[in-house]
Amino acid sequence: QVQLVESGGGLVQAGESLRLSCAFSGRTFSNYAMGWFRQAPGKVRECVAAMSWSGASTYYPDSVKGRFTISRDTAKNTVYLQMNSLKFEDTAVYYCAADYRGMGSSFFRRYSDWGRGTQVTVSS
Repeated sequence: QVQLVESGGGLVQAGESLRLSCAFSGRTFSNYAMGWFRQAPGKVRECVAAMSWSGASTYYPDSVKGRFTISRDTAKNTVYLQMNSLKFEDTAVYYCAADYRGMGSSFFRRYSDWGRGTQVTVSS
C-alpha cells in the first residue's frame, strides 16, 4: 500500500519561499503520477501541481504558474513542491497524492493515495 508523508509546511511572510516534501513508500515510485493539492477553509480543493508518472508532462493552474514547481527525486522516493513568491492567498493545507500510471491529472478523484497534509500559512 502506498504511503505518503508531507513535510516542510510552516509560517512565512508574503514574498518568501517554501519547499514542501512528500515521502513515498510502499510501491514503485516511478510508476506513479504525483500531484499537489491544497484546500483552504471555505474553498474547493485545488490542484496546484502535477507530474505524469513518466515525468514527461506537468500541470500548473494559472494561480501558481511561474511561482510553483513540482519535481521528484527517484533515488529518494520523494516529490517536492517549490513555492516561490508566496502570497496570502496560498495559505492552505497542502496534500500530496499518487495516481498509478497517471498522466498528471488536476482532478483529485483520479488520485487513490493521499498524505495527511501540511499547513502552509502566508502572512501579509
